[in-house]
Amino acid sequence: MPKFLLSLIFICATTFVWAQDSQQEKLEQRKAQIQQEIRDNEKMLQSVKKKEKSAVNVFLIQANKIKLKEKLINTTAKQEKLLSNDMYINQVKVNKLKKELEILKADYAKMILKSYKSRSEQSRAMFILSSESFLQAYKRAQYLKQYTNFRKNQGLEIQSKTAQLVDYNAKLDGQRQVKKKIIAENQKEKQSLEVEKQEQQKLVNSIKKDKNKIIADTKAKQQESRKIDAKIKELIREQIRLANQRAEEERRRRIAEGKASEAEKAEASAPKSYSSDRITLTPEGKILAADFKANRGKLPWPVEKGFISLGYGDQPHPLYPTLTVHNSGVEITTEQGASARAVFEGVVSKVIALSPVNRAVFIQHGDYFTVYQNLSSVSVEQGDKVKVKQVIGKVRTSGDTGKTIIKFLILQNVSNNNPEGWLQNR
Repeated sequence: MPKFLLSLIFICATTFVWAQDSQQEKLEQRKAQIQQEIRDNEKMLQSVKKKEKSAVNVFLIQANKIKLKEKLINTTAKQEKLLSNDMYINQVKVNKLKKELEILKADYAKMILKSYKSRSEQSRAMFILSSESFLQAYKRAQYLKQYTNFRKNQGLEIQSKTAQLVDYNAKLDGQRQVKKKIIAENQKEKQSLEVEKQEQQKLVNSIKKDKNKIIADTKAKQQESRKIDAKIKELIREQIRLANQRAEEERRRRIAEGKASEAEKAEASAPKSYSSDRITLTPEGKILAADFKANRGKLPWPVEKGFISLGYGDQPHPLYPTLTVHNSGVEITTEQGASARAVFEGVVSKVIALSPVNRAVFIQHGDYFTVYQNLSSVSVEQGDKVKVKQVIGKVRTSGDTGKTIIKFLILQNVSNNNPEGWLQNR
């Protein structure tokens, strides 16, 4: 087989093995991340169970724990499959090496036997001296030298392939142990998942008797939520109107100072009514808005740890599917004492108490606004410039439920966006 083709096969095999190792490493990292999320979730669950008066909130956290367990089982299953593929490749290599060694050893044995029969120095000398010419004698001497070197190289190749075979067998033994461990982990997690599902079913059965109360509480919360949503829209409209008014005043100042363009003069001469639905962006505002938009799907979460306990838009109640729940953002359940963080650089446009226990921070990013609700304390002021992941306050823990939830909204002007599409996947 040509050397080029052998080299190409070796490179392809090496690249494949490297890719397998890289995938296995990524899966191991993902598994560790999920396991940490499960531990964090368990801490939240235990904290809520101590204070919870209604089992619904326990149900939601328990449901997320089940979801995480299922993710963990899927990840370990992928690890097992990847490892099995890798083991198959290594076994093929072991089988190939064994065959090559058998052929090499058989050839080497024949060579040794032949050398043994013609081992005397006299026979070698006679082989050279019986030459018909000097050239033939020289060629015979070279042949004997090459034959000796070939026999030596054959011995070295046998040693090398034997060492490779030992290495691959050791690697396979190690992989078998790892696979055995992964399978055991997977079985353990499946058993744990079954226990979690049984507990969840018991919880659902206990909740059913409180159906009327739960539905009434949900409707009351929805009504309160709609009022807060309307207030947020009203506040953002006022911020847009004021921003447009300031932009117009700046334009008129430039005209008075003779610094304005003809387009600005023509625009300023028309009668003005300041829009409250769409912000007129400055050049700096356009850049910031474009940067914010370019980071869709990459924004960090507004809290370091947590999970989305209530998604965006209209959705069925987790226990009573006939009951529709509306959400203008996402609700993220986090741990007690958690800090709220800015998801992108911008300017604090508003800090307000939406209710006696619900503080909110509005951050403007060009014509985009992010809103952080249910804060117990705030560490920024209106007009402050903030950076990505800068702490802006503390998330409130409910005294009734023991849950720590931040409600997070993203709006472009006054249009709500689904924050899940903007945040990084976890």
